[in-house]
Amino acid sequence: MPNHVEGKVIIITGAAGGFGRLVAQKTAALGAKVVASDVNEDELRAMADSIREQGGQVEAVVADVTDRVQMATLAARAVEAFGAIDVMVNNAGVMPLAFYSDHATAGDAWDRCIDINLKGVLHGIIAVHDQMIAQGRGQVVNVSSIYGNYPVAGAAVYGATKAAVNVLSESLRQESLGKIKVTTIRPTGVPATGLGAGVINPAAVGGILGANEASFMQNLGKLMTGDAPAALGDVDDMAYFALSPEHLADQIVYVIDQPWGVSISDLTVRASGDSYVI
Repeated sequence: MPNHVEGKVIIITGAAGGFGRLVAQKTAALGAKVVASDVNEDELRAMADSIREQGGQVEAVVADVTDRVQMATLAARAVEAFGAIDVMVNNAGVMPLAFYSDHATAGDAWDRCIDINLKGVLHGIIAVHDQMIAQGRGQVVNVSSIYGNYPVAGAAVYGATKAAVNVLSESLRQESLGKIKVTTIRPTGVPATGLGAGVINPAAVGGILGANEASFMQNLGKLMTGDAPAALGDVDDMAYFALSPEHLADQIVYVIDQPWGVSISDLTVRASGDSYVI
């Protein structure tokens, strides 16, 4: 099969862990020149070292997506190191699920959510925009969520930021036809990424599960303790109900691994047996 990842210069935000770390490692293994960015310097350096140990090319750049100047510097470092920017993966994000009634405890986390999930994606886009236009080609991959598809209780702020990502993506596609191809990734729940640690009120998860909440929580608990039926955790079984970070990362790599003339503009990734209602 042709390898359309090899040789591409790929910037990835939130690359120290979760989807970002996996995408960095997988694209580097395919021959990409990776510019990995995160605010967590220690974990970022460790991730970059793991790529170099496998013979991959990587530059580790500490940068905060909420800072427009730092993001511009990140893009400049990519050009300085590798001479181009072919792909920008705006992956950094947080998920502070909470109800409006939780505002006293959730307010600061909501502010941070808006800064990272919405402004961070905008900053990533504008950091690479001019370089990609000048090159005559580029790809922006924005990680959204099924939460951006429709409003549900407990996710007003988080869902709004992801809906905003969808709008940013489509607007960029329309403005840069023939120069920048744009992909919006909409994952369902991926419990093992650590995003759940940012949830303010655990009951807020119920909004996206609806009547399936009790069975989902029961199955998740069993899966975590090793007591679940094998089918629930078997990716080759239709009952597989909770997407792993590995399989989501594979799909992000898939949209990058396309000829320049082929754009996968919108991709929802689900476990075939998931319980989410949107």
